[in-house]
Amino acid sequence: MGEDKLLLSFHGKSLLQNAVDLLSNLPVYKRILVTTDARSKQIVLPPGIQLCINSNPHIGQSESIRLGIERTQGDSSDMMKEAYLFLNADQPHLTVDDILQLLTIANNNQDMIIFPVIDEKPCSPTIFPSCYRVQLLNLSGDDGGRVIRNANREHCIAVTPNTPGNFTDVDNKEDYNDLINS
Repeated sequence: MGEDKLLLSFHGKSLLQNAVDLLSNLPVYKRILVTTDARSKQIVLPPGIQLCINSNPHIGQSESIRLGIERTQGDSSDMMKEAYLFLNADQPHLTVDDILQLLTIANNNQDMIIFPVIDEKPCSPTIFPSCYRVQLLNLSGDDGGRVIRNANREHCIAVTPNTPGNFTDVDNKEDYNDLINS
């Protein structure tokens, strides 16, 4: 895109700040934001979100996943056993209700990988049960959770979201132009 897309503005806030605000309102046990030091200085971090600086973003997506997972510990004492919800910051239309739909399905299927599907394509966010912790920690490069999801299709639930348009992500300048002109 020629610039850091997560710092692009949407409704007066950066895409990253929109994601942080969403994260702060989710009914989850622990909230961890993994980002670079430079990006962290561009946001307001609400109480209840733990900041984890990724000093090696050049390693790829796997480094952020590893850092986030390493910050989790113990049991949640919630009704759901430990699971990992991975949110990207480039889906600015996501709402708490969108995530609650996925969390509810995950709570009722605690050994399954849960992810939304739009136009027959998997997208984010994804929920992995804790039994995938070691596999998530062993990812490398830009291999994200899709590698694990694809290797464990029989343990996946693809969810058709109630509001599929909210799951649109911003990957390029055309997507961003569509976002700000919508």
